[in-house]
Amino acid sequence: MKQHFNSGSVRNSITRNIIALILAGGRGTRLKQMTDWRAKPAVPFGGKFRIIDFPLSNCVNSGVRQICVLTQYKAQSLIRHIQRGWSFLDGRFNEYIELLPAQQQIKEAWYQGTADAVFQNLDYLRRHHADHVLILGGDHVYKMNYRKLLAEHVENKADLTVACVEVPLEEASAFGIMAVDNDWRVVDFIEKPDDPPAMPGHPDKALVSMGIYVFNTDFLFDQLIRDHHDEHSSHDFGKDLIPYLVPRHRVFAHRFFDSCVNMAAGIPYWRDVGTIDAYWEANIDLTKVTPDLNLYDENWPIWTHQEQLPPAKFVFDDDERRGQAFDSMVSGGCIISGGTVRRSLLFSNVQVRSFSSVEDAVILPNVDIGRNARLKRVVVEKNCKIPEGLEVGFDAAVDSRQFHVSDKGITLITPEMLGQRIHYLE
Repeated sequence: MKQHFNSGSVRNSITRNIIALILAGGRGTRLKQMTDWRAKPAVPFGGKFRIIDFPLSNCVNSGVRQICVLTQYKAQSLIRHIQRGWSFLDGRFNEYIELLPAQQQIKEAWYQGTADAVFQNLDYLRRHHADHVLILGGDHVYKMNYRKLLAEHVENKADLTVACVEVPLEEASAFGIMAVDNDWRVVDFIEKPDDPPAMPGHPDKALVSMGIYVFNTDFLFDQLIRDHHDEHSSHDFGKDLIPYLVPRHRVFAHRFFDSCVNMAAGIPYWRDVGTIDAYWEANIDLTKVTPDLNLYDENWPIWTHQEQLPPAKFVFDDDERRGQAFDSMVSGGCIISGGTVRRSLLFSNVQVRSFSSVEDAVILPNVDIGRNARLKRVVVEKNCKIPEGLEVGFDAAVDSRQFHVSDKGITLITPEMLGQRIHYLE
């Protein structure tokens, strides 16, 4: 019999006294104008979610219910989303999600790096008396059972455990590589090596840090204080703390393959959607018959703020004007009114008007696509009003005069590029 996830189930003992910190203060400059007005973790993804919903859902589904979200850059939409969509945890059972904005508590400066962001909240963390601290990024898309990561950390009697994903050896030079011995103890951390070391038993693969860490709490506090007083440090986990700790303490790697949820064809799903190309590809993949990311799993749901919207609507059935969508995901509140949508993902409240064509497109909420418009291989930002007859995605040279065209030919359209004022600063 199929077992359904029970949000009220008793937490496993290994997760009962752990606090999770989600670092959600980054801008994500590689997403170009998509992060001009929001932090990267607040960027919409998958038709109805935000990127931060994935680490938050992994926490809740893993039984980690003491969660802090550290914010900094243009955090209002992220804060509003968490307040609306993540208020269901029960404080009577010491379950909570707290927002920790940058407050210049230590000195008159904002967070200087990922380690500094945690250091500036040490006073708050000490009050919780947690045994372990789980540190997560708020800007990756994946499904992971953190309980398995924590169990392995305890079993190894580790000071620090770093979650790692496997990448082909020929691609590994672009990442920070964890070299491990046969017991998966980390023996070296190498940033973007020309000749990356292979992982044990897999000569064609290398281990890349996912930016997911489990620390023993007292150990973490000691190391953050030490790093804070190091005037040569940039106060970053990946650049400073991890390289310092590897030769001096018990640092182990955890294989993401062992804790990934819903692997497709035995391949763990983890995406950094930090570029326009990667963002477009990950969203478009969801429109496939069998996507790499399973959003339909009732045992490991992705939680989010659920707007109350009417069902998607398709109208007109004439030979030259037919509301239709093929190989696409269409969210609530959308009206396909005599237009055609192919291989595309439409977020909520999108209107596709008569005689228009949308192909291989990611359309964010509240977009109105005018009559006879033709869009192909585009990402259209929230609240755009696409003019009648506009054609984008057919001539990169022409598109680049008005819009941003990525390295792989994906065109980003924002209201500002269309001359539409959404944000008023005067």
